Amino acid sequence: MRFLHGVQPSTDLTYSDVFMVPGRSSVGSRLEVDLATRDGSGATIPLVAANMTAVSGRRMAETIARRGGLAILPQDIPADVVAEVITWVKTRDLVVDTALTLAPTSTVGDALALLPKRAHGAVIVVDGGQAPVGVVTEADCAGVDRFAQLHTVMSADPVTLPAGTAPARAFDLLHEGRHRLAPVVSPAGECTGILTRTGALRATLYSPAVDGEGRLRVGAAVGVNGDVAKKAKLLLDAGVDILVVDTAHGHQDKMLAALRAVRSLSPAVPIVAGNVVTAAGAADLVSAGADVVKVGVGPGAMCTTRMMTGVGRPQFSAVMECAAEAARLGAHVWADGGVRHPRDVALGLAAGASAVMIGSWFAGTYESPGDAFRSPDGRLYKESFGMASARAVRLRSAGDSAYERARKELFEEGISSARMYLDPQRPGVEDLLDMIVAGVRSSCTYAGARDLASFAANAVVGIQSASGYTEGMPVPTSW
Repeated sequence: MRFLHGVQPSTDLTYSDVFMVPGRSSVGSRLEVDLATRDGSGATIPLVAANMTAVSGRRMAETIARRGGLAILPQDIPADVVAEVITWVKTRDLVVDTALTLAPTSTVGDALALLPKRAHGAVIVVDGGQAPVGVVTEADCAGVDRFAQLHTVMSADPVTLPAGTAPARAFDLLHEGRHRLAPVVSPAGECTGILTRTGALRATLYSPAVDGEGRLRVGAAVGVNGDVAKKAKLLLDAGVDILVVDTAHGHQDKMLAALRAVRSLSPAVPIVAGNVVTAAGAADLVSAGADVVKVGVGPGAMCTTRMMTGVGRPQFSAVMECAAEAARLGAHVWADGGVRHPRDVALGLAAGASAVMIGSWFAGTYESPGDAFRSPDGRLYKESFGMASARAVRLRSAGDSAYERARKELFEEGISSARMYLDPQRPGVEDLLDMIVAGVRSSCTYAGARDLASFAANAVVGIQSASGYTEGMPVPTSW
């Protein structure tokens, strides 16, 4: 990356402070762009769901990996539970989504509680042999008594797809029959999943992130306190594909000791560590054993660190400096935080990141953990919170005495509860992935880049005023 006209910035920059200049390109279509990461993570798109309790769980991990990204399971979850989730994710199909299933005698209330858990928006009604006998959607439940049994409201005898049907063929079958979705069945007639028309189409456009055995990839995080090596070994034994050693202030002795302890296990997977915002911090983490350095202090939507402490750094400059130092040492960086638009992802990659982590933006999707709530005006939302907030501290310190928990919660940093509304146009994380990936692919074509390495090399970036940023925003239709 270089700055327009060779101008070197005199101040640190956020994503909003910069823009990318188009250059001559021989890339005729954005579908010609290869978005696979170059950091050993195995991701085929440069997107990582952050290790936040309100963001990454089993549903997020499965869905993101199926489309080529990664999710990092949080460090607050007990290691045995994380191990179970890793096993579960690795048994998921590479094309077919996991179905929500209920019995014919289950109630409408049961279905309504499950429907917001998946973007496909359907419950498959199965008999005692797990054969699909009906499909229930939210529309089927409208105006119906919540105690009514599903066999009274379901669409019976649904069209099914045989397991192993090629995605393009599945799309054609659904399109020709004017069906939005269909249960997928095994040769024995058991429901093995569900496939939508859009899901079949996506399966032809994305490549899943898979391990050496062809199973979906998933990462997990550990903190820097306690027996870090012991927990890391449990995760490695469970088959984790990426190990993240994580703390808010990564440039500290405790982090370096934790990294060395994890590296002493000789893991066969990449180790990610952070967070830092300087070249010195990146260099120390790489020296202690990190393959990838996580960059970002304070840019997250749920983070109050900068307002509470004055500590942090504008994200574009932090990523640019740390990426240059990591590259000099043969390592990589993930840009963590500050992403609110697809342009921010593209700029983070232009600054040298091998991947970009997304937190709160993904919290407002069907696939994030937790239940969906409905506001008085009828909008669906999920609750999100910062990982240094009192709420997160309570989760991490559940085994402490009430006195010790109270001491830790007294010095919280971060928002403990925020409503992340589901976008009616893009309520699922795959909808957001489509938008982000389309933007990043187009950015690469503007830079004349066919892959991320050439994108970071070719990108020309300029510095803009606040009015320059505003000028680039679309005009509201109400004007």
